[in-house]
Amino acid sequence: MRESNYSKRHYSISAFFPCYNDGGTIASMVALMDLTLRKLTDDYEILVVDDGSSDHSREILKELDAKYKSLKVIFHEKNRGYGGALKTGFYSAAKELIFYTDGDFQYDVAEIVKLIPEMKDTVDIVNGYKISRSDPIQRKIIGRTYHRIMKLMFGFKIKDVDCDFRLIRRSVFNNIQLEHNSGIICVEMVKKMQDAGFHFVEVPVNHYHRVYGKSQFFNYKRLFNVGRDILRLWWKLVIKKEGVTPHD
Repeated sequence: MRESNYSKRHYSISAFFPCYNDGGTIASMVALMDLTLRKLTDDYEILVVDDGSSDHSREILKELDAKYKSLKVIFHEKNRGYGGALKTGFYSAAKELIFYTDGDFQYDVAEIVKLIPEMKDTVDIVNGYKISRSDPIQRKIIGRTYHRIMKLMFGFKIKDVDCDFRLIRRSVFNNIQLEHNSGIICVEMVKKMQDAGFHFVEVPVNHYHRVYGKSQFFNYKRLFNVGRDILRLWWKLVIKKEGVTPHD
């Protein structure tokens, strides 16, 4: 039984953050993540994937890398997009469980303690969902509209496909091959996981106002490209049903 392996201090966890111009938040996130994981297990690593930041993120990450032995920093020389950063993190993680959230600190990384108890024997993904979205009104409207459309198009069963606060078994990625480099990677990932038959459970988590930087996904200039990519993804995954290998 896998569940017997998850008593205190027997977790094996890779925690990672994609970072793009998150110089004002990434140090606090690494410090809090390290403090939280040290209370849970001796077997963990923290990864930060810097996706070609142009602010002072790189200098901060180099200093952090020298301070925290648990930290591994991966630098993209050119910006690959949010999906590109996530793919690097997922496929670089070495531990049994992978936790990830964004580097802007809109989620409290210490709330990983809410997810871990739900990773029972039959569970593959513990998916957070926002209790209340702390964003400007226009982002709330766009976010709610986006989620409803995605749920209709892709048949999502979870509450919040747009909540990047997840705990995933690393073995899931033996069946899931991610392709997209843009922000629609979350739609691609959840759809492929769902269609492969992996078991989700959901946990409510807090969402906070952004205190540094700005969103790289929900801006009006990108809506056309997002819409185009979503239609292509829908055609491939829903109509043609390509790209999914059912897990055993």
